[in-house]
Amino acid sequence: MAVLFKAIAGVAALVLLVVTLFGQLLALGGVLLVAIKVAVVVIFLAVLTLIVFLILRDRFRHKRETEFP
Repeated sequence: MAVLFKAIAGVAALVLLVVTLFGQLLALGGVLLVAIKVAVVVIFLAVLTLIVFLILRDRFRHKRETEFP
């Protein structure tokens, strides 16, 4: 009888361990997903800022060339 309880306890412990590890894996996936989303937003803002900077620089350069030929 004691062997049966030990076997049931062992199986229950393994099931709980798998459930806990699966939960941790989901949490890690959530953290990685958030990190990827943040990286995409940062890259988008950097590219947008670079485009605006280049447009303003070109306008300033074009304005300077028209004033002083």
